[in-house]
Amino acid sequence: MGFTIDVGKAGPSFNLKGVDGNHHSLDDCADKKAVAVVFTCNHCPTAVQYEDRLIQLQKDYADRGVLLVAINPNEDEGHPTDSYENMIRRAEEKGFNFPYLRDATQEVARAYGAVRTPHVFLLDQDRKVAYHGRIDDNADDPKAVGRHDLREALDEILAGKPVSVPSTVPVGCSVKWWGKDAHWMPED
Repeated sequence: MGFTIDVGKAGPSFNLKGVDGNHHSLDDCADKKAVAVVFTCNHCPTAVQYEDRLIQLQKDYADRGVLLVAINPNEDEGHPTDSYENMIRRAEEKGFNFPYLRDATQEVARAYGAVRTPHVFLLDQDRKVAYHGRIDDNADDPKAVGRHDLREALDEILAGKPVSVPSTVPVGCSVKWWGKDAHWMPED
């Protein structure tokens, strides 16, 4: 197994502080049909390009029993834009309609094997990883997207079908690990 958790494995639990000042856990989502855990941040241009799409995705799927949970795992000494205080500001500016959580110890990002921001882990009703990878196939232009990977995986799960493309390569900035340089990637 590589660093990233395999499809079919249980999604690791978490209990992290959100920008609303409250702690949020995977257990809080027990009534949801699917949970999209998205490792993201404030400073990565690719992550920023996806913010409006994530807001829209939550609007589109909330009534269908889906919750998107955004988690920022980046160290914030070298990347101060990713501090908790700046996360609060960013969530307010953008009007995030989903929990935005701080993984200050990076334990949750390591448990999932997040390597990029953004990196999606879609958990089915049994909280097993049904999909992981990118949000869609065009970060730069939402109008030019040819494959809506996360939406397609969500639609399949909600229809009771297996995810036809369970894994894609995430695009974006590398997760900024504490004590490591920007080019460090975990070993298998």
